[in-house]
Amino acid sequence: MTTKININGDIQDEAFISILDHGFLFGDSIYEVICTSQGKPCFLNEHLNRLYASASGISLEIPNTSKEIKEQIQNTLNSAENDESYIRIIVTRGIGEVDIDPSSCLNPNIIIFVKGIPQIPAESYRKGVSIALVSIKRNSADSLNPAVKTGNYLNNVLARIEAQKMGAEDAIMVNSLGQLTEGTTSNLFFVKGGRLLTPVKECGILSGITREKIIQIAHKNGITLEEGKWSSEELFNAEEIFLSGTVKKIMPVTVLDNRPVGKGIPGPITQKIMKLYSELLDSLD
Repeated sequence: MTTKININGDIQDEAFISILDHGFLFGDSIYEVICTSQGKPCFLNEHLNRLYASASGISLEIPNTSKEIKEQIQNTLNSAENDESYIRIIVTRGIGEVDIDPSSCLNPNIIIFVKGIPQIPAESYRKGVSIALVSIKRNSADSLNPAVKTGNYLNNVLARIEAQKMGAEDAIMVNSLGQLTEGTTSNLFFVKGGRLLTPVKECGILSGITREKIIQIAHKNGITLEEGKWSSEELFNAEEIFLSGTVKKIMPVTVLDNRPVGKGIPGPITQKIMKLYSELLDSLD
């Protein structure tokens, strides 16, 4: 598998960014992750729409149009020549003074990173993964809005570290009100009484593209789905839990805080969603 890096239209095998770039100095950047299916970027328009929404959320003007970014993505994919690729688009504030004031940053950098898709063990999908409810709180929308996909992920990094210390593979965070939000790089779904539940956006989540597709799939296929606000205690009574994300797709969870979820195996609704989402990817043009 080949890695290619496109910086402002220049495709290279290795690339470097100045230490004076505010993306490096202050985490002043936005990004999107896209995976290909049958060699084509999945849900590209939705990801680019969110990229521009994130830019607006931090008052960053992307110098290229969506069409131009699409062309550069394709150029980078063509150069990499992978069967399937992981694509990361990063837009940084650019080089400026070593000062938090962004006004000295006149030229944002657009980076398109392409590599082979990370391989998740098939066993994780068959047996499920473990998660832990952690003490680290999800950022408040009044501070760094989780709906803006920025390069500042220290909150999530600390949550993942805490989960690993608890023997889990990923973390679930609550907000300042104790309401369930999401994982470190994924959205949360759980099943109670045969209903599929997921935290509503107002809880302070980054609503993933995969999450939105799951909601559409559920409605289309007669699966009762509810977006709402739930305390962490509700998760311990869940019959099934799964996480969703661009790379992991639908990941069953079978252990919560070192205790089995439901019967300790991926449940029927989780398996149905996995199948329907796979069929959706297969149907993409």
